[in-house]
Amino acid sequence: MPINIESTDMKNFIPAKKRINVSVGESVRTMRELQELSQAQLSERCGIAVAEIMAIETDSASLGIEHAKILARALHCHPAMLIFPGWELEQESAA
Repeated sequence: MPINIESTDMKNFIPAKKRINVSVGESVRTMRELQELSQAQLSERCGIAVAEIMAIETDSASLGIEHAKILARALHCHPAMLIFPGWELEQESAA
């Protein structure tokens, strides 16, 4: 059964505010932890060395596009979630 939201309800809508800034490494670690994977298990899934995963998660090493694609496949997410964790879409159209 569809939910009926009246237009007056939307007038009271207040968008959520961003509470914290998340680094690239924190986004990788968060996605890994949400799936209850250790760094070793993620390493086995994607073929990236544990030391490199550790360096990425601590922001000691940058996450390149190719590694982002590999990690995203292993974490079942879009690479943009890992590369651009703090990116916000402007209110006006980008087109």
